[in-house]
Amino acid sequence: MAERIKWGIMGTAGIAAGCTIPGMKEAEGCELFAIAGRSLQKAEAFKERFGFEKAYEGYDALLADPDVEAVYIPLPNDIHCEWVIKALNAHKHVLCEKPMAMNESEMRRMFAAAKENGVILMEAFAYLHSPYMDKLKSIVTNGEIGTIDYIDTAFLTQGYSDDFRLHKEFGGGAIYDVGCYCTSMILSLKDSPIKYVKADAELDGTGVDHLAGTLIGFEDGSRASFNTGMILGTDTCDRYDRLFIHGSKGYIRSDVEYNAGGELSFSVTVKNSVGERITHTESVTAVSNYRLEAENMNRSIRGTEKPLITEEFSIRNMQLLDRILDTVGYNT
Repeated sequence: MAERIKWGIMGTAGIAAGCTIPGMKEAEGCELFAIAGRSLQKAEAFKERFGFEKAYEGYDALLADPDVEAVYIPLPNDIHCEWVIKALNAHKHVLCEKPMAMNESEMRRMFAAAKENGVILMEAFAYLHSPYMDKLKSIVTNGEIGTIDYIDTAFLTQGYSDDFRLHKEFGGGAIYDVGCYCTSMILSLKDSPIKYVKADAELDGTGVDHLAGTLIGFEDGSRASFNTGMILGTDTCDRYDRLFIHGSKGYIRSDVEYNAGGELSFSVTVKNSVGERITHTESVTAVSNYRLEAENMNRSIRGTEKPLITEEFSIRNMQLLDRILDTVGYNT
């Protein structure tokens, strides 16, 4: 087995603690080598909790460590570009949380820096690494439901009213933070150019979107829609996820949550020769998407695999997010 990749984590964010670091601990080829926080106290706490070898105060100190080969960046959206480029210029491979950029221009600058420094940059859409997605796409590509003419999806959460993810100065808002899942799902299933985007959102007094709805038309005549939000209600910490893929011969329905693991299933419905609807269930067993993401990154660094989330895909997704944010007035 190849020598493990020495990973540095830039920040002590909740997604790092709850999702990515546990996934890396399970992943083949990962070594939790260094953790950096805004304070040494936070970094030391993570070192003790997860077993890192080193703890640093400040992100520059981590980037100065010559033994760190790759870094994971879960910082607020508005400073992704700054720290991704700093890490790339320090010749570190980078896995950065979605949305990796605030706009297409930032995204292109980051990938240009990766090329200039001869290192790998990948956006962290962990759910796209899941065998659930492989199974879903296989049903679509084998023609079982025919040609896709409509996709609908949703990702809505609640309980974020006091969270930094709803502060505009940090690049917050539902479209950026959870809507990017919906756009990436749609674009992973559709490769036709986009013809039009129609969208509206509930904006708060600072101009941040809490709830949004979007309709996308493609040049091939197909359409997609999604709803996204971060203040679904006030009584519980529930969330709502859905996916519906309609084709010329049938459709797929799924209530699997984005980034879910474990036993996952979705239904496929087609009509038989006499017009009766026949439904069957497809099931997969999925380990942590964050583990699979880390393993893909490790193998890509070692040159035995390519990053699943490509530059082309990340830019295409960011272009769509830009159009939606412009349409709802976020960028005014």
